[in-house]
Amino acid sequence: MRETRRKCGFSQEKLAEKAGISTQYLAMMEIARKFPTAKVLERLAAAMNIKVYELFLIDHSPREELELPRQDIISEMKQTFGDIVEQAIKRP
Repeated sequence: MRETRRKCGFSQEKLAEKAGISTQYLAMMEIARKFPTAKVLERLAAAMNIKVYELFLIDHSPREELELPRQDIISEMKQTFGDIVEQAIKRP
């Protein structure tokens, strides 16, 4: 989240003010000591004029870079659920 904030040109103070949260809370979120609610994430994203998921992109990359991990997850899920179905079919 810190890298995204910096790439968007915000100091902690300015972003916290614009999002309506304390600087301390933002600082704690950036080091994973506090975890924001969905509402806070929406306010942070709106303040930076980005989508919520972009808060977590390390290099503020386009969506295409998310495709490979997404495909890995889908393949893993298919394999897991496929195994479950196979096991269920084999049971008498």
